[in-house]
Amino acid sequence: MIRILPSTEVGQLLRRKAARFAEAEDTVRPILDAVRKRGDKALLEYANKFDNLNRKSVVVGPDELQAAEKQLSRGFREAIRTASKNIRAFAKLQLPESKSAVIAPGLKVGQIIRPLDTVAAYIPAGRYPLPSTLMMTVIPAQVAGVKNVCVTTPRAVPEILGAASLLGATQVFLMGGAHAIAAFAYGTRTVRRADRIVGPGNIYVAAAKKLISGEVGIDFIAGPTEILIIANTGEASWIAADMLAQAEHDVEASAVLLTTSKRLAAAVAKEVERQMDVLPTAPVARKAIEKNSAIILTESDEEAVEISNRFAPEHLSIHDATLLPGIKHAGSVFIGPTSPEAAGDYASGPNHVLPTNGVARLRGGLSSADYVKVISTQQVSPDALSALAPSITTLARAEGLEAHARSIEIRLAARAGGSRA
Repeated sequence: MIRILPSTEVGQLLRRKAARFAEAEDTVRPILDAVRKRGDKALLEYANKFDNLNRKSVVVGPDELQAAEKQLSRGFREAIRTASKNIRAFAKLQLPESKSAVIAPGLKVGQIIRPLDTVAAYIPAGRYPLPSTLMMTVIPAQVAGVKNVCVTTPRAVPEILGAASLLGATQVFLMGGAHAIAAFAYGTRTVRRADRIVGPGNIYVAAAKKLISGEVGIDFIAGPTEILIIANTGEASWIAADMLAQAEHDVEASAVLLTTSKRLAAAVAKEVERQMDVLPTAPVARKAIEKNSAIILTESDEEAVEISNRFAPEHLSIHDATLLPGIKHAGSVFIGPTSPEAAGDYASGPNHVLPTNGVARLRGGLSSADYVKVISTQQVSPDALSALAPSITTLARAEGLEAHARSIEIRLAARAGGSRA
C-alpha cells in the first residue's frame, strides 16, 4: 500500500538513495581498460560473455536492418512516423541558430553552429526494449546535422533494429554495457570513436559513462526514473495510472503525489491498489510504490511547489497551469490533467532522456543543442581595435602578459606608420 504522509515527513523521501557507483566503477574499470588496449578482440569477448552475441562481429549489416524493418507491423510503423514527426519538430525548435551583431562601431561578434562529427546512442534492450529511446536520441542528432549517428543495443530486437532502419540510422551495433561505452569512447577498428555518448542504461553503463566523461562528451549520468505530481482535484484513477506508469520501470523508481486534499489522497491510494492488482508489471511496480513512493499532504500549493523545487524531479506533472511560474527545477513539465507523462515518453515531441537524481537543478533534458558546438566569432575593424587598445593592453599588463599587449600595439604602430606615409 502506498504511504500517505504529512509534509513534515517529506525529508526522508526526498533523500534519494545513493547509487552504488563505487562498486560499479570497480567492476567496469577493467572492462574499459581492456577495450582501450585490445580493441575489437576485447569488445567481442565481453559482447559474447555479457550480451550472448554468438557472432563474429558487433556490426549489424544493412540486410539485417532491412529484414527487421519488414517484420514491423503497420501500426508500429505508423506510430514511429507520428512520434518521429513531433520529435523532429521539437528538436528543430531547440536547435541554436547562427547569428551576429555589431555591438560597437566596427566590432562585429556572433556565433556559428557546427554539428559534432560522431555521436553514439545507447538503446537499452533488457527487461523493456526501448525503440522510443532510439527516436529520442537519433532524431535530434539528425536535425543537428551530425554526419555519423551510431546506435548500439545489447540485443537484436526487431522493433529497435527496424526502427533504426526506418529512421535511416545505418551505423548500428549489437553491444551493451560498459564495453559498448568503452568502444565509442576509445574507438576500435570496427567502432568509430564518438564525440558524445547519449542514452540511458543500467548502473554499469552509468558508471562507465562517468569514468570516460573526461575523454568524451556524455549527456548526463542517469539514475532511477521518477515522477512528482502536484494536484488538489482531478480523476484519482488518472493520477494513480500516472504513478504506476513510472513505478513499472524499475523497483528503484519513485512516484510522488503532492496534494492539499485528504479526500484525493485517499482516493488515489485506493486506485493505486486497485489498478496494481490487474497490472502485468505489478511485481516491479509494487516494490517501487512501497519502497520509494508516497502521497504527501501539503498545507498549500506554495508548499508543494517549494518541495518540488527541492526535489528537482525528472518528470513534473502539474494539474494547475498557474503553478508554472514558480517552477524552477524539473527535467520536463506536463501541464494539465490531459498531459500524461507517457505522452512525453513516446509521441508529444519533447525529449524523454531527462536528468534524474536532482540533476534537473543544473540542466534540462537531451536536446538537439547537445549535438552541436556553438563557436563564437569576432571581427574587429582598425578603428574598433584602436578604441579597445587601452583596455586590452592595461588588462594584459596587469596579468603580466606582455606579448598580449604588444600584439595590439604592433598593429597600432603599423597603422600609424601607414597614416604618416
